[in-house]
This record gives sequence, C-alpha cells and structure tokens, in this order.
Amino acid sequence: MIERVFREEYGRAVAVLVRVFGDIDLAEEAVQEAFAVAVRQWPESGPPPSPAGWIIITARNRAIDRLRRESARPGKHAQAALLHDPGEPVDEGAVRDDRLRLIFTCCHPALAMPARVALTLRLLGGLTTAEIARAFLVPEATMAARLTRAKKKISAAGIPYRVPEEADLPQRLRAVLAVIYLIFNEGYTAGSGDRLVREDLCAEAIRLGRLLAALMPDEPEVVGLLALMLLIEARRAARTTASGELVPLAEQDRGLWDRGLVEEGQELVRWCLRRDLPGPYQVQAAINAVHGDVGETDWGQILRLYDLLLTFDPSPVVALNRAVAVAEVEGPAAALRLVDGLEVGDYYLFHAVRADLLRRMGRTAEAAEAYEAAIARSGNEVEREFLRRRM
Repeated sequence: MIERVFREEYGRAVAVLVRVFGDIDLAEEAVQEAFAVAVRQWPESGPPPSPAGWIIITARNRAIDRLRRESARPGKHAQAALLHDPGEPVDEGAVRDDRLRLIFTCCHPALAMPARVALTLRLLGGLTTAEIARAFLVPEATMAARLTRAKKKISAAGIPYRVPEEADLPQRLRAVLAVIYLIFNEGYTAGSGDRLVREDLCAEAIRLGRLLAALMPDEPEVVGLLALMLLIEARRAARTTASGELVPLAEQDRGLWDRGLVEEGQELVRWCLRRDLPGPYQVQAAINAVHGDVGETDWGQILRLYDLLLTFDPSPVVALNRAVAVAEVEGPAAALRLVDGLEVGDYYLFHAVRADLLRRMGRTAEAAEAYEAAIARSGNEVEREFLRRRM
C-alpha cells in the first residue's frame, strides 16, 4: 500500500519541492527519505488522512534538514525554503506551468510512444482507463495491461523523475501534443455519460495548448494543434439544441459559432501555411478551417487535405473520416466501398458512418442494423439518442 501511494504521488511531490528548492536531486532524495520514514511509521500508526500532504511536508522537512547539515550548500537555500510564500512566483525553468511541466516530465522517451501517452493521460490528463482505451480503440483490459507494463518498466529500469531541460523538450513534444489532443477529444465528445461535452477538459486542453504555443512559438505542429482545438471549440454552442439533442455539423446554425475563435484559428492556420512545414495537426486544423468558411463547404478541398493527412497518419480512423468527404464528392456508394474495407468494427463511428451511407442509398434495412450496431458501441447517451432518431 505504501509503495503504491508513493508511486502515485512521487511526481507531484518532487515537482512541489523543485519549485521550492530549485534542485531536482535534493527533491528526489528528500521524497525517497520520506518513503523510508513512511515504511517505519505507517504500519504502526496507519496512513495519515492526507498521504499526499504528509509526503510533501515530510520530504520538505528532510530537505531543510539536509541543507542545514551540509555546510557546502549556502544557508540561504534553507532560509528561502522556510520563508517562501507558496503564492510567490518563482523561477521554474523553461516550463513554468505545473501541469504542463509534469506532462513533459511524464512523457519520458524511455517508454514507447503509445505507453508514455497512455500513462500520462492516466496520471495527469484526468482520463480513466476506460476513456483512454476508447481513445486508442482497444479493450479496457488491454489498456489496463499496457499501463501496468509501463509502470513496471519505470520501476524495473529505474527511470528517474527529472524535469526536462529546455534542450530535451523537442524530443518529448510529439507525446505531449498527443496527450493534449486526446484530453481535448475526450472533453469535446465524452466517451460516456449523459453529457456530450466535458467543458473542464476542453478548457484545460486549450489552456495547455496556449501555454505550449507561447513556450515553443516556432513549432508549426504546436500552432496547428492550438488552431485545431480553437476551430472545433468555436462550434460548441451549435452542437446541441436547447433541449440537449445533438446537431450534426451540416445542420448547425453557423450564427451560433464563436467567430472570434474561428478567426483566431484560421489566422493560425494561415501562419502554418506560410511556414510550409505540414504535419498531422496542421492538416486537421486546415480541414476544420475549410468547414469554418462562410458559404458552402468545399468538399473537394477537404478530400485533398484528407489525402495529405493519410500520408502522415495512415490509420483506419483517418480513412473513415476521408470516406465521409468521398461521399460528398463522389457519392455514398463510392464511400461505402471504402468503409467496408476498413478494420475498425468495434468503433461506433464506423457503424454510424456506414449506417448514414446505407440510408442515403435507400438500403434502409441494412442501415437500421448498422444504427443498432453503432448504438450498442457508443457510451454517450446524447450520441445514442441521436442515432436512435436517425434509425
């Protein structure tokens, strides 16, 4: 039990101590000493009411004692730790925001990309194992096993908790972008429950995106991700009726869109186009920028952008979204041939798209079966009700 608590709270405790003392080695040693104290005390006295607070206070006291003992260290560090006002701003290195810094720290390159993204989403992103599993299109048991293996690798390999230096950030950027993107996705369309949107996750993802863009303003993919989130968030007010029913994009009242967010997102997309260093988030942002244009949607341009996106991300999900554009350009029959060749049978949107194509072709019995399959696989009640109405 003690080991589990410390494993869960280790990163947060070290981050707090680094903020106070400005020394990552001292912080790690102090938390390790607090663990030794807990091993001696907790079996007899029981765990404290707030284990996280106990860890931080005990480790802080150990760090202060160490500074007092070591004459080689300036005494002013201990005084600063004792007198420091927690609300007072301190220099925290390249990444000033606590949450973003922890995400960079957790996205350790020693772990495989899917594992580090999934583990960071679980520890810091506010997502459950089931929600992460849906994001990766795998069963919950499979994702739980992946998370367990990742934690065991960290323990067995002795991977240290170290706040990355500025030079380390580019190496970890791809995973950090994926974490922020998936937090936003879960917020914009909740994987379960009776609400379509989790506003807290959307707001946090956009906040992190803005911080990241300020930190790395010359990274086109950072700017692209921020543009993508702003353009999608701009449509939130039009996505549901007053009674909470889902409204598909083609039927939304564009007068309800947040034009300020649309214009900001489109300006960021134009900046990316001028840089001419395309990547998957920039292309997705460009697709949403076309959707945000005044007048009829240019589906031909959207289809060309999906062709480009497939070169960066040749996944079945991208191919499924591309098929929606094909349906608008070449008709539902051409799109259905593409959809039926995809292997994403447990993904509810696969069945929802297929049902819509069959409905448009007049194959109503098959469409009804596909709607049933989509309803069975969706965990969100607002989406299920929308699919029931379509059926």
